Amino acid sequence: MINTLHIKNIGIIDDLTINLNDGFNVLTGETGSGKTLIIDSLEILAGGRFSKDMIRNNEDYSFVELSLFLQNNSLLDEDNIIISREIHINGKNLCKINGRLVTVNELKEFMSHIIDIHAQNDNLSILNTSTHIDLINNYASKELNSIFKEYSENYNEYINIKFELNKNYGDEKERTRKLDLLKYQENEITSAKLKEGEEEELNSRRKLILNSEKIVKNINEADNILSNDVIDGINLAIHNIEKIADLNNSFNNTLEKLKSSYYDLDEISRDISILAENNYFDENEQYEIEERLDLIYSLKRKYGNNIPEIIEYGEKIKQEILEIENLDDYINNLQNKLKSIESIMQKQAEQMHKIRLKASTELSNRINNELFDLEMKNANFEISVIFDTTNKFTKNGLDNVEFFISTNIGERLKPLTKIVSGGEMSRIMLAIKTVVSEFDEIPVIVFDEIDIGISGIVASKVGDKMKSISKSHQVICITHLAPIAAKGNHNYFISKISENNKTKTTVKKLSENEIIEEIARISSGTISNTALEHAKELRSA
Repeated sequence: MINTLHIKNIGIIDDLTINLNDGFNVLTGETGSGKTLIIDSLEILAGGRFSKDMIRNNEDYSFVELSLFLQNNSLLDEDNIIISREIHINGKNLCKINGRLVTVNELKEFMSHIIDIHAQNDNLSILNTSTHIDLINNYASKELNSIFKEYSENYNEYINIKFELNKNYGDEKERTRKLDLLKYQENEITSAKLKEGEEEELNSRRKLILNSEKIVKNINEADNILSNDVIDGINLAIHNIEKIADLNNSFNNTLEKLKSSYYDLDEISRDISILAENNYFDENEQYEIEERLDLIYSLKRKYGNNIPEIIEYGEKIKQEILEIENLDDYINNLQNKLKSIESIMQKQAEQMHKIRLKASTELSNRINNELFDLEMKNANFEISVIFDTTNKFTKNGLDNVEFFISTNIGERLKPLTKIVSGGEMSRIMLAIKTVVSEFDEIPVIVFDEIDIGISGIVASKVGDKMKSISKSHQVICITHLAPIAAKGNHNYFISKISENNKTKTTVKKLSENEIIEEIARISSGTISNTALEHAKELRSA
């Protein structure tokens, strides 16, 4: 249920907080006090449209927030949930669920499980024929759930098979074109004979070639220095020390070191000579390397960021070519599988149709009883459940479900959308809601002045229905009728005041005595003793 609703900068609402309760919450007040703005704020939080004109004068944003308590809910792990939406005059729109930013569509989807708003001539959830089958499904859930679960599993497989069949490259001409392209790509990758690490090796060799002159020059200079200067000098030193080596051990040790250095440098000199011989760079080799690298770069632009990715893409192409070349067998297998699952789904759809047909009769009778109780004694409500074998399978089978009604004797049945009278539509919607509230899982129901066009005993009956619904749902209702206000568990008075040349909305939760006075005011326009006595009678009824 909604615990707290906080509204800021919506119309004449400056900064308003309403602490709501479970059961039947009734909001009353004079016309223009801001009652409808409260419902508008709930619609905004439910993901509804927002007009910049709704932002309070001289403000640049509006903010709406509510806290919910949903025990053991399947929507979020937390029981306490905070929903907010902030809209700026520049178009910036921030929606949050427990502090997490969400899109308007995500907010709308989430709140569709939380709140159901009904306004005069705006009973969208009832008028939307796509929801009618959902109501039947919920009503018949005990009998329907098992077969519906099996059907849903088959339906998901059915959709996957249809998708596979539809993605098979169109007609034969399209498949041929696709196959030619794939074979060209496969040949381009295969003929390149790519090897992992090849690009790195080529770039390394290319770097040496581009610096060949510098390499040859420095190697040759090093070779000349070692051969002509260093090694000859050490050799001459060895001969000189040899002449005195037997005179002292230190001379002999120095001689050994010189000889060791001579051998090391002689080996290094040979290595440098080999480097000089091996670092011969052919112009043709440079051309071949550049050409190979160009090929690799070209393939990278088309098929992957590196050689392993290109090779992997080539393997995928081979697999796709194989699928297309064997497509006829593949399609035949899919089609046979589709026929088999369609046969099973057909039988399951027939079973669901029988269950829905039975449920539609029961539900229609119960709604007609509620309509009779709401002084629509000549109304005839019927739920049409048509098994349409010409239609494609849907997530609900092959049934088309729609609500029809005749409000007067002799009139033919017509869709709910054809109902003109707002008062009739309000009572029809309330009758349906009274019945479906037993199995409807949406916890919050809002009624915004749906009592227009009714009075007297009908108003009292409408109040009774709302009170009945509030036993299993939190009900929030804006009303101008005393018999409905008298049924409230919690009554709030909405008013407006002017301060500093500005108008703003205020809210007050009424005590029992104040509730009696408000019912008297609504009933007669004045709080007289007679009106107060009448209010007490309504309150105790």
